[in-house]
Amino acid sequence: MLWNVSSSLGQSVFIPLNDDYYHLIDRLEIKRGKFSEGFHSNMKPFERKAVVALTDSILKEKTTDLTKVDRATMDYLRLDSREWVVSPPALSDTGATASVLGSIPSINQKQRKFFSQPSDFYSLHTKDVDLHVNFASDNYYGAETNTRKNMWYTARGVEIRGIINQKLGFYTFVADNQGIFPKYVRNYLSQYNTPGEGLTKASGRLGLDFLSARGYITFRPLKNIAVQFGHDRNFIGSGYRSMMLSDISSPYLFLKVTTQIGKFQYTNLWTSMINYQNPLGQRGQLKAKKYTAMHHLSLNLSDRFNIGIFEAEVFGRENGDGYDLNYLNPIIFYRFVESYLGSEDNALLGADFRWLLAKRVSVYGQFMIDEFLTKYYFSNRGSWTKKYGAQLGFKYVDAFGVPNLDLQGEYNVARPYTYTHRDGARNYTHWKQPLAHPLGANFTEFLGIVRYKPIPRLTAYGTMMWTHKGVDYDERNWGGNILLDYDTRVADYGNFLTQGTPLFTRLTDFRVSYMLTHNLFLDGRLLWRREETPKYTITQKTRLHTIALRYNIPNRQHIF
Repeated sequence: MLWNVSSSLGQSVFIPLNDDYYHLIDRLEIKRGKFSEGFHSNMKPFERKAVVALTDSILKEKTTDLTKVDRATMDYLRLDSREWVVSPPALSDTGATASVLGSIPSINQKQRKFFSQPSDFYSLHTKDVDLHVNFASDNYYGAETNTRKNMWYTARGVEIRGIINQKLGFYTFVADNQGIFPKYVRNYLSQYNTPGEGLTKASGRLGLDFLSARGYITFRPLKNIAVQFGHDRNFIGSGYRSMMLSDISSPYLFLKVTTQIGKFQYTNLWTSMINYQNPLGQRGQLKAKKYTAMHHLSLNLSDRFNIGIFEAEVFGRENGDGYDLNYLNPIIFYRFVESYLGSEDNALLGADFRWLLAKRVSVYGQFMIDEFLTKYYFSNRGSWTKKYGAQLGFKYVDAFGVPNLDLQGEYNVARPYTYTHRDGARNYTHWKQPLAHPLGANFTEFLGIVRYKPIPRLTAYGTMMWTHKGVDYDERNWGGNILLDYDTRVADYGNFLTQGTPLFTRLTDFRVSYMLTHNLFLDGRLLWRREETPKYTITQKTRLHTIALRYNIPNRQHIF
């Protein structure tokens, strides 16, 4: 019997952003050889309902060459979103999948409220409410051998999701966190704040103490329009990084409206963020605000080729006014609004693409423009206004004919002064953190990722990173720190990529993850990192090993 998406529930919540998890979905879509009908992969997160529908399509078509591990993966994805599963699975002819992950009962079956399935601590399903409650925890311990410092981290929280009256979806997550991070992470947060978090406070000489919280509601006013309002992150793109909008920053308040009609998906995103660079909001008062208006149009030109167009406007008002209502128009060109208002807001334009090849390979890319003056853009004068970020990457699944071996390669680049502005209310940051790439600007980066899953419960990850960045060791603004005022630039002309003091970084991260039971992972990790500044003969080394036990929380990677 084939599975069918439940029609008894109307509105789906979203799967939290998690690179490990989302690669499982990406792999299935690549092996299918055509895009999913329920979501566009360049706009994340995905609805749970749409991911279940993808596996339905794969089973119905019977044209995807699935390994035993792929079948277990589909069971895992469905068990994780089991409110959308109507009938039990029959994926594995050998029965191996069910023995690994257990069976998935219909949501209409009578079941115990506590531990009725491995995916839920507590669940409730009636005609009025579908509710799922889970504990969340992440605990690791290890050592940074080069500094002889013990590393540890602990997070304890709760995750709740559900649907009320088949109309209103809701999600909330909150966790209390304490820990000591590696030296290179502490160096990063001294400039850009703690990656992915907002307010943090010191705990001891090296430790940090902070809360993590996300929450939103979602509903569909019309069949093809989904509305989401709350506090969370979003991600635009198909790569490990995004040059448009990534999940490296702290969560923010947003209203998102997604319209999907046939091969078109149009997303509007309006946000309220924190201008942490404004000192007037840092004395026990409300933090200074900044705002963005973004929209992204995604079009599947065919079943295998997708293009997207992106526009963003970052703005704040010195007089303390709130959100400028002119930017609430969902279908207008924001650059026109900026000119109409006579403002100096920060406009960004971008495009992205994704191409599926031969049920084995996905090629993707992005190009983001921060300033566009044609007389400088196509000249060789090195104008500071030639600001752009670009990405080109690929994924290769079952590489070289080896089942469950996946490779990914990615190149990212950002010119000097990209994402910067005259003040913190208009640069492309939130709570003193980049909204795109964690390195800010003025860099080149090569990423290589190997993922191998020999059995359903065990995955090995290898991540290699090479970067060349121009930094400001001489206290001059060479364009790498996107928090700085671009009026303090070193020159109007003669600027070039990685100018300033060269900083070379090499990172190798090896991680093995074993799933003990549903979403309970035992992780072992080895990391080597080396920073070199040849001009000043400075070398910083990191050698780190940790062991972790985490439950319903993504791995905190810190790859930069």
